[in-house]
Amino acid sequence: MIELELNYEGYKVTVANDGLSGLTAGRQSHPDLVILDWMVPGLSGLEICCRLRSTGDRAPVILLTAKDEVSDRVAGLDAGADDYVVKPFSVEELLARVRAHLRRTQQAEVDILLFADLKLNRRTREVHRGDRAIELTAKEFDLLEYLLSYPQQVITRDRILEEV
Repeated sequence: MIELELNYEGYKVTVANDGLSGLTAGRQSHPDLVILDWMVPGLSGLEICCRLRSTGDRAPVILLTAKDEVSDRVAGLDAGADDYVVKPFSVEELLARVRAHLRRTQQAEVDILLFADLKLNRRTREVHRGDRAIELTAKEFDLLEYLLSYPQQVITRDRILEEV
């Protein structure tokens, strides 16, 4: 049912029917968001979440479960889940939670511009090349930000002067 609803809403969905294939799919496809059921055969959703987090995966994780004790919620969140939804739940609420988590991650991506090993943070106005910080004037920063917004595109001098 969840797969059908997510597909209907326009999301690309990958479903795994057991813990090991879920962990493998999560590591290989680098999803924007992960929805885990605590009680899947093989590795539990909790264990999958722990293993994904141990490899540095930062995709939001929503944990679905019938376990509604406070200690279970704490265990799920401490394992690295970003959200905890107790069954039975409304599909509308789950979809709203999916949208909320994706909004947060997409906003963070908008604030960071990357090209090769060059990283520009719009919010903090910091620039790094690899591990080295680069000091720029305000105008240099604005120019680099503009160029990184249109990677691998030829931009005329007049357009740059007009925009920057």
